[in-house]
Parts: sequence; structure tokens; C-alpha cells
Amino acid sequence: MRHLIVIGAGGHARSIADIVLEQGECSLVGFVDDAYPDLKSVWGFPVLGKVDTAAGLRGMAEYAFVAIGNNKVRERLFQVLADAGFGMPNIIHPRAIVSPRAILGHGVAIMAGAVVGTEASLGDGTIMNAGAVVDHDARVENFGHLGVNAAMAGGSKLGRGAWMQAGSAIGYGVEVPAGRILAPGEAIRT
Repeated sequence: MRHLIVIGAGGHARSIADIVLEQGECSLVGFVDDAYPDLKSVWGFPVLGKVDTAAGLRGMAEYAFVAIGNNKVRERLFQVLADAGFGMPNIIHPRAIVSPRAILGHGVAIMAGAVVGTEASLGDGTIMNAGAVVDHDARVENFGHLGVNAAMAGGSKLGRGAWMQAGSAIGYGVEVPAGRILAPGEAIRT
């Protein structure tokens, strides 16, 4: 069985750990989080140190998952851990719907109720929160982030490190530039 360390111990990280435990495909070794040493465990799993010590834990696990919502921080840590030799698995909730013809990068999080349409593409480090939709032929570039119930219509594009907050939507063929943050409920039409 593959051994996995979750990077972070906040709400998103605990949601990722919940999926890992439900699936049973990986053995959860523990977490790293900057609340250490005050935070010593989560659900009985150890907090192994601060985030900047994670690369040194390669001997404990083959895989790491960066479960931090901040896109820039997630991208930086993803690269540090990949350089240290960690594999970056995708964590997909069993009640998400992902087309077999979708293209997924590495270290992708797809939460409960999310839908990834046919020939959609999710780049490395993408987060799709609960109920988010990436419709057919839409593309999320590396480290993009869709909040709860955010929706991308067919053929749309979310740029690198862009963030669609809860309930935001982009219309057919719309392109959101890298780093842009959409407000909750904001809609962008063609």
C-alpha cells in the first residue's frame, strides 16, 4: 500500500485526509502543518513537523498531497516536494463524477459532488471543491481553484493560479486570466 503525507492540517487538508481514509488506497502516515508543535495530531494521526520540513520526510512516504487552498503557496510546495521525489497522486472523492475522457494533471483534488465533463482538462494542483463543475472541453490551468458550486461552461478556461470563489461562474468560451480572483457569485459572460 502506498504511504501518503498530507501537507496542511486545516479544513481542506482534513477533507483530503477524509477521502484518503474512505478510499483506503493509500495509508495515511500523517500531516505537516505550521501549527506544529502546538498541534500534535489530527484524528489520531501525527503532525510530523512544520511545512518546511516536509521534503525531508521522503523516507516515510512515497506520496505527498499539498492540501493548502492558497494557490501560490500550493504551487511552491508542490514543486519543492516533487523535487524531493514525492509522487503527487490525485485525490478524487468517490461521489464525484469524472469523465473517463477528462485529462487530469498531478496532485488534483476533486471533492464530493464535483463534475468533470468529457475532454475537460485539469492542470497540476487543481482544486475542485464540493459541487464545482468543469464542463466539456473546459480547461483549468495549473494550480487553478474552483470554490464550492463554482461552474465553468463548455470551452471556458481558468488561467494558472486563478480562483473562482464559491458560486462564481464563467460562460461558454470565456477565458479568465492567470491569477484572477472571482468574487463569490460573480458571473462572467462571453
